[in-house]
Amino acid sequence: MEILASRVLFRPTDYQRSLRFYRDEIGLAIARDYGAGMVFYAGQSLIELANHGNPGHVLAPFPGALWLQVRDVDATQAELEGRGVPITREARREPWGLHEMHVTDPDGVTLIFVEVPAGHPLRRDTRQDDRHKPSG
Repeated sequence: MEILASRVLFRPTDYQRSLRFYRDEIGLAIARDYGAGMVFYAGQSLIELANHGNPGHVLAPFPGALWLQVRDVDATQAELEGRGVPITREARREPWGLHEMHVTDPDGVTLIFVEVPAGHPLRRDTRQDDRHKPSG
C-alpha cells in the first residue's frame, strides 16, 4: 500500500463555531474551501472540518490530541490569549523536555502546542550517527 496524503477529519457538532475557532481564533491558513467543508494547513499535515454527511453527527469521540509544533510556545500562548482563546493548560516544560501548552477546541479535542528546545533529542541530526557506522 502506498499512502499519498493524509489529514485529520472532524465533523464538528457546530460547524460554524468550529470554523471560527480554527480559522479566526487559532488562525490556521485555509488550504481549501469546498463549500461543504474547509481544509486548513497545520504544518506538514491538514485539518479538515466537514459540514456534510449526517449534520451534528460526530464520527466518533476523538481519543487523542492534535500535536502542533511551534517555534515559540510562550509567544504562541500570548498570541492566542490576545485573540481571546482560553488556555486549558499554560505553557511549561514537561519531564520529557518539550515545552507544551494546551487549548481545547469546541468539541473537546485537545490541541497541544509544542516547542522543541535546542538540545532536545528530536533536534538531533541523525546524519551524524550514520557517518560513524561501519560500511559493509
